[in-house]
Amino acid sequence: MNPSQIDEYQSFAREKLGFEFHDINLLITALTHRSYVNEHKTSVKEHNERLEFLGDAVLELVTSDFLYRTYDEPEGIMTAWRSALVRTESIGASGEELGYGPLVRLSKGEKHGSDRAHAVILADCFEAVIGAIYLDQGYETAREFITKWILVKIDKILEDGSWRDPKSYLQELAQHSDSCTPSYRVIGEEGPDHDKIFTVGVYVGKQLKGTGTGHSKQEAEGNAAAEGVKVYLKAQKKES
Repeated sequence: MNPSQIDEYQSFAREKLGFEFHDINLLITALTHRSYVNEHKTSVKEHNERLEFLGDAVLELVTSDFLYRTYDEPEGIMTAWRSALVRTESIGASGEELGYGPLVRLSKGEKHGSDRAHAVILADCFEAVIGAIYLDQGYETAREFITKWILVKIDKILEDGSWRDPKSYLQELAQHSDSCTPSYRVIGEEGPDHDKIFTVGVYVGKQLKGTGTGHSKQEAEGNAAAEGVKVYLKAQKKES
């Protein structure tokens, strides 16, 4: 990578994150997908999955600490709130808003993948960026980043009820409105076995109510259910 390309990453850090990385290679690695390494084995050695692993843990700790200190609620409620804050769709949307998409290094094949596959990649990169910030700038800076881009969503999550277990909530809504139990169907699979992305549709009767993606069928089902919940709540608002 030449100096002008490296400066792109440092400029992003200055403008979007508010600081320069001591080791800019951490941010570059955080935005490097496995497929890119596979395509450039002689020049690139590390992808972002180790940083993603670390960032996921930091994200969960900061979110748990925030909920514990801010709300006096039982463990089960706070677990549901945390899940809503850190699910793939939520952090993927934050990644989209943050705007690092053009800096993510992907293979030629992945660049032409579906929008849903890209959304999952952006979410994974978000966690990897957290890991990079934690290593380079420390816990407090990572906490501030998570507060700005994730924890601010808590009021909306509580207002629209999206913190509830989406599959259970969707079943409630579907049975009340349509006297029908939702069913789930895998409608797409992308990527190699070690990095597969599933797309699942949730149906009420013959109607598709939502789709979701994830690294597992269970994750994709949960995200599809969350989309289905939005459909029912939107319909309820129109009726009221």
